[in-house]
Amino acid sequence: MHRRLIAPGALAASLVLLAIPASAADFLPGAPGAGDPYYPDAGNGGYDVSHYDLRLKYQPKTDLLEGTATIQATATQDLSRFNLDFGLKVSEVRVNGKKAAFARSGEQELEVTPKTGLPKGSSLSVVVRYAGKPSEVKIHGFTAWQRTPDGGVAAQEPESSAWWFPGNDHPRDKATYDVSVSVPDGTQAISNGVLQSQSSKLGWTRFNWRSNKPQATYLATLAVGKFDITTDKTENGLPVLNAYSKDLGDNAGAARASIERTTEVAEWLEEVFGKYPFNALGGYVPNVPASYALETQTRPFYGPKAFANGSNVSIVVHELAHQWYGDSVSVDGWKDIWVNEGFARYSQWLWSEKEGEGTAQELADYVYANNAADSPFWQVKPGDPGPDNQFHIAVYDRGALALQALRNEIGDKAFFRILKGWPKERAYGNATVRDFVTYAEKVSGKPLSALFDTWLYQTGKPGAPAARDAGVARSAGAEAPAKPKSWKKIAATNSLHDHEDEHQHGAGKADGH
Repeated sequence: MHRRLIAPGALAASLVLLAIPASAADFLPGAPGAGDPYYPDAGNGGYDVSHYDLRLKYQPKTDLLEGTATIQATATQDLSRFNLDFGLKVSEVRVNGKKAAFARSGEQELEVTPKTGLPKGSSLSVVVRYAGKPSEVKIHGFTAWQRTPDGGVAAQEPESSAWWFPGNDHPRDKATYDVSVSVPDGTQAISNGVLQSQSSKLGWTRFNWRSNKPQATYLATLAVGKFDITTDKTENGLPVLNAYSKDLGDNAGAARASIERTTEVAEWLEEVFGKYPFNALGGYVPNVPASYALETQTRPFYGPKAFANGSNVSIVVHELAHQWYGDSVSVDGWKDIWVNEGFARYSQWLWSEKEGEGTAQELADYVYANNAADSPFWQVKPGDPGPDNQFHIAVYDRGALALQALRNEIGDKAFFRILKGWPKERAYGNATVRDFVTYAEKVSGKPLSALFDTWLYQTGKPGAPAARDAGVARSAGAEAPAKPKSWKKIAATNSLHDHEDEHQHGAGKADGH
């Protein structure tokens, strides 16, 4: 046997190396982003969150929010450091009970360095203590927190959580939530899910909310103010809670006339998309100067201006459709926004069909005919629109055209089997546009890549024969399609992304989220 001679100094060095765990060199910082090309600093790598426990106190008069966030997570790599997306001032961070070092970097990164490395697969309990005025915190030049005359509201897309709790702010990392909020007596705190309890002490009232199904961070919401609240239960026993600011002025009646139909709309959507996926229903309208709406999970947000021209059940249909398409089945990356918005818009077309105000086919004909070949409408690719066009009208209307083309290609039986089967197959998960195409091909038994390529990925107005094959092109000399009766209500929702312009995440916005 040949033995290599080792000098004494080298032997000592080798003994030192042997004293270090072999995996120590593999402990590396988690990525500062989730890898989404649309929003490179959104989300983080290295861990997966399972639950957020948020204990908050908010003073409407001063906009001061104080909080303790306890985050339950699992390390997905050997982790030396990890990031949270957050904007408020932090006073202390603990990881698994021990104080951790923390520092700021970039626009929204809170870098946390635990005392010891976190092995892959190990559990993390992260406690963050913080305080600040959310309306004064700017990330990418804007704040997602809106102050109201009697409180404040967190409801934005694609990001809003960093203004009120630390987290992994990307739809790919969904978690359950307990949100406990203390506010001055006479004021209410509205959040997602079910109100578990409410109690008052020394001039403050605490509201405890629970969302027991996976929820993306941007779908978490908080509204503090003075509300008129209505409650009910569905036939299946789900609690329904709607909240209306006491000072909505002329929009109050139209808002109620729309949102009080939430149960009816949800029961109809169950016929189309299958069983409702969450533990509560409802909606809320705070007194903010916004016209947009957002599918915050179980309890959509509606800006008062959405009802400036009267009641609009169509926007309620849109936001509730998102509970299946967008909330339960969420985007894998933000380029996959069509799997949210194309289906929510098509649900409005189906509601129109149900109400006898224009079939989905008539709406498709009208959209196709009324967007000229040289319109920017046909230059946006719904399947990958780019961050500046993420909420462009084409993602909605051209996205819905793609679904009508699919329906015409495979027939109603297979089409509605897909609409109901997809949310069941992908429940509480994430998906890409390609995932949906693959699923539609499996269910229908037909090759569909060319059809989706035409309607989702090609620029330019699809001409004959593609448009005729899709059933939306008129023959030469045919009269232009009449405007469906429902078009006015559907089009009234087309300005509901005005808030995107506030933070430059998009242009040419369309509809309620």
